Amino acid sequence: MRRVWQCALFYLLLAHLGAMSLTWNLVCLVLYPLLPRAHGTVVGRAAISSVYRGFWTCAQWLGLMRIDYKALDALSRDQGLIIAANHPCMLDALLIVARVPRGICIMRASLMRNPFLGAGARMARYIRNDPPRGMIRGAVDNLRAGGQLVLFPEGTRTVEPPINPFRPGITLMAHMARVPIQTVFIETSTGYLRKGWPIWRAPQFPMAFTVRLGQRFAPEADHAGLLQRLEHYFAEELRP
Repeated sequence: MRRVWQCALFYLLLAHLGAMSLTWNLVCLVLYPLLPRAHGTVVGRAAISSVYRGFWTCAQWLGLMRIDYKALDALSRDQGLIIAANHPCMLDALLIVARVPRGICIMRASLMRNPFLGAGARMARYIRNDPPRGMIRGAVDNLRAGGQLVLFPEGTRTVEPPINPFRPGITLMAHMARVPIQTVFIETSTGYLRKGWPIWRAPQFPMAFTVRLGQRFAPEADHAGLLQRLEHYFAEELRP
């Protein structure tokens, strides 16, 4: 009976998150053309962060999750920073952005173009993932302006632990924007929403998430070499 109750609460919480996100996107359809760019960016990013933080807070209060992600608070005031994390599940971006309100992500262009699902991301000035040159230019411009960019160097959720091969781009962005890369490690007790895990399949409760900060890497002209060292560092840190 306890299991049934936990599953019901969890999916109600997910439905609430979806409803909040859709409502905010509808609000952004109205606000986006009215607010000045700078003001809209601040409001958009703060709102997304607040919605995600509310989700995690409710999950903990209901006893569905145990979360230790306060280490991310140390990054909230840093200007011009790439936050590079491993990617065990679909909830990783929500976990980081909840504690780093100025952090933005790279999103699928199809979602960004969607008038209902992409309005909030457009107001927060999230970055489209195509075309590649435009994506890199947008990321570099954001970083040079003092923004923070949340990236998952694997490019997709981890398939073969400890880490997938890294995709190029992150160290090139760091070099072009002249900003450091802060490594972040997400460790979880659950396989929920890993690659191949359907959203309707309930996990075991409570789920545990721990986030810790790793080494900070300075940008280098040899961005290909830095990418190799970054991948090796992640693999060593996450090795059982």
